[in-house]
Amino acid sequence: MQRRTLFKLLAGVGAATVFATQFAAPAAAADAVNLKVGVTGGPHAQIFDEVKKVAAKDGLNIKVIEFSDYVQPNAALSSGDLDVNSYQHQPYLDAQVKDRGYKLESIAKTVIFPMGIYSKKLKSLADLKTGDKVSLPNDPTNGGRALLLLQKQGLIKLRADAGLKATPIDVAENPKKLKFVELDAAQLPRSLDDVAVAVINTNFAMEAGLNPKKDSIAIEDANGPYANVLVIRTADKNKPWVAKLIKAYHSPEVKAFIEQKFGGSVVTAW
Repeated sequence: MQRRTLFKLLAGVGAATVFATQFAAPAAAADAVNLKVGVTGGPHAQIFDEVKKVAAKDGLNIKVIEFSDYVQPNAALSSGDLDVNSYQHQPYLDAQVKDRGYKLESIAKTVIFPMGIYSKKLKSLADLKTGDKVSLPNDPTNGGRALLLLQKQGLIKLRADAGLKATPIDVAENPKKLKFVELDAAQLPRSLDDVAVAVINTNFAMEAGLNPKKDSIAIEDANGPYANVLVIRTADKNKPWVAKLIKAYHSPEVKAFIEQKFGGSVVTAW
């Protein structure tokens, strides 16, 4: 009699355990957070594939969505088609918020891509001839960044009040009478056949097979205002997943991946 009673008790415990397990699994799944993250192709996409792995350990299921330009990721984030984007530096975000009225904000720094000057025709900027064509990004912040790099190299001089958003109109001195060709940033590598030099953002240079350290004939200092950032809608800034995402991006695993994968062409900013 005692044995039968014990057996029933054990059977009851087993059934309860199975019952609890069946209902625990959906509860755990309910705790997971699904996020859509917009990136540009190349390093940003590669880095976020690593972030995705780390974030999964903390209950974040990330879907990485690639864009081919700088405009759409902010539009998609603002409209709710994305939860996060990771592709732009702070000056570009500030300009987009001001010009388009987006309620977006950065939550953390990510990496810095030193901008470079490239050429298929010249070995040095000293070889530039009078009237040569120079292609550069057509958006205000990256275009200004390119012009500041050209000024740093002694090729032009900008008006003193031009600031970070300088445009070719702000060029006060141009001894070689360089002709500026403004293009969408993603198209700049393709322009190398048609211009003397092109000033290209590192992510698009690398996507086109260019190595910033080996192939550029001049490159920007890594220290500057152009650290890239993680961006979300302002309305989401207090959600618990925000801190988890920052933690994943700033993890030792992601830092090690960036250092090993890009060999100094992409620099961590945290």
